[in-house]
Amino acid sequence: MGKQTKQVNDIDSQPVGRIFLRYLIPSMIGMLLMAVNIVADGIMVGNRLGAEALAGVGIAAPVYSIFLAVSLWIGIGGATKYSMAMGANDPEEGRRIFSHALVSIVLITLIIGLLAFLARTPLAYLLGANPDTFQYVSDYLYVILLFGVILTVENMFSIFVRNDGGPNLAMVALISTSVLNIILNYLFLFVYDYGVKGAAFATIIASALGMLILACHFLKPSNNLKWVRFSFDKTLFGAIVVIGFPSFLSEVGISVFTISHNIAFERTAGTVGVAAFSILNYVHSVMLMLFLGLGSAIQPLISYYQGSKNEKRKRTTMKLAMATAFGAGIISLLVGQFAASPIVSLFGDFPREVTTLAESGIHLFFIAYLFTGLNFVMMTYYQSVGNVRMATWITASREILIMLAFLIILPALFGTNGIWLSIPASEFVVFVGVWLYQRNAAKSR
Repeated sequence: MGKQTKQVNDIDSQPVGRIFLRYLIPSMIGMLLMAVNIVADGIMVGNRLGAEALAGVGIAAPVYSIFLAVSLWIGIGGATKYSMAMGANDPEEGRRIFSHALVSIVLITLIIGLLAFLARTPLAYLLGANPDTFQYVSDYLYVILLFGVILTVENMFSIFVRNDGGPNLAMVALISTSVLNIILNYLFLFVYDYGVKGAAFATIIASALGMLILACHFLKPSNNLKWVRFSFDKTLFGAIVVIGFPSFLSEVGISVFTISHNIAFERTAGTVGVAAFSILNYVHSVMLMLFLGLGSAIQPLISYYQGSKNEKRKRTTMKLAMATAFGAGIISLLVGQFAASPIVSLFGDFPREVTTLAESGIHLFFIAYLFTGLNFVMMTYYQSVGNVRMATWITASREILIMLAFLIILPALFGTNGIWLSIPASEFVVFVGVWLYQRNAAKSR
């Protein structure tokens, strides 16, 4: 228990700014590499196998998203409870929480994977496959559904290791996973010609490497993430599910955002609009990863301080996080205004009408990043202290409810510009809502 005690003392005694950076830097680097990995996947599949294969992988992508959503749901929910227990100096309860979460995520993933695998043909058509794309969709589903448990356990390990004082190891695992996935994608696609199944296996094998790297944390006698025998506790499981729900909803919201914007652009600007949005969506995925990295950095700290009832350190950590999010938002806005053309050109040589629409879209859409990071930090804060209702409201509003309302209203007023502005508008409204909530909460104290 030597190192665990030292880790607790570090979080409690070292300057808050130093602890914040110790978690922030590895998390941001790891998430940035994951974002690069996502973009590289699309570039290699599209260049080697063509548009139909890329479309097939895109059609099957929601299944990958479901696995990721489940791992975030149970992982973040369990890790939040774990850090609260550690902050309250109850390592035995922390181990019980970890064991519950691990068994839950393995069982849930295996059940989902097995049922979906048995029904993968109708599932492929349900997801939107047609005779041209069916084989690509089926090949991708075959691999991901059989081995999806590796994806979920690896992501859960990453979350818990970060919460057990191992942000650097979590970063190393993310970097290793991303680099190996890019290498294997090249080998399986361009050298061995394994097709879409090769791309799917590259993802699984790379995740398995990440899981093995993270498992090194468990081999250390000083770590607290030890398996313990337990009886199923429905109250604990319910708490994990409730606390982790905003993370699950956030992943669902990304799918709602993509589908709704594709439909809106198809109706307003046809194929040109969809193509322009696809460019921005790749860039947006990178930005979301960076803000997710910021959230991943503060969640272990806020949950720990909540458990130890250290309000002063919790407030200082939030001030640093909000300042970081606001600074990142300003930089992102400036990049969008002055570098839209080079950003678009990175993704290929497109017709002029596509690049013009994409560049104007970046100018407008990037306004959202002034508020996205701030909203994401506040959502993570509420989730980390157990205020699930407010965390869920932020997630559901900014990515689903208010966003969809603006997506209906604004295009009728401003055409395609209205579509680009739906996310900035929803992020601003949610930010104002959070500010009013915080102000009223402060008055009622």
